[in-house]
Amino acid sequence: MSEDISSIIATAEDHMQKAIGFLETELTKIRAGKANPQMLDGIVVDYYGSPMPISQVANISVMDARTLSIQPWEKNMLQPIERSIIAANIGINPQNDGNLIRLFLPPLTEERRKELVKRCQGEGEQSKVAVRNIRRDAIEHIKRLQKNGLSEDAAKDAEKDVQDVTDRYISLVEKHLTSKEKEIMSV
Repeated sequence: MSEDISSIIATAEDHMQKAIGFLETELTKIRAGKANPQMLDGIVVDYYGSPMPISQVANISVMDARTLSIQPWEKNMLQPIERSIIAANIGINPQNDGNLIRLFLPPLTEERRKELVKRCQGEGEQSKVAVRNIRRDAIEHIKRLQKNGLSEDAAKDAEKDVQDVTDRYISLVEKHLTSKEKEIMSV
């Protein structure tokens, strides 16, 4: 029975780690005033009828702290890339010069910074909910084991272990949010 409990806890911890990884990915997409090629992750371009990530049809580079350049591998991809960026509504207007697309990141206003912090907190809240759902599933699994003969003390200890893992991952979410908020609010 103890290997079942350790398996449940390990599985829950693995799922919680994936939730943290997803949060980290989402937070990198939220710009903090600095140009970052990862801001364009998730934007897809229609490449001869099939959707492709921008990074697979063009070279994305950072020109300076506030400018990204997108150099398509084929010139006829300039227009579809430009349309995809506009459609993604990331708050940046692409500048097409016929050879490459430049994205100039405007300086963040105080109001925009607060909006971004709220968006970060929303992502953090989604991660916390995911972690709590994983905890709930693990505890339900432990209760099923208890009905099948696991002692009450062992079940309580396992639930406490699951709660400890949950608390650790919730505090990790908070740490990520605090550092991202500090990054956004610094001028």
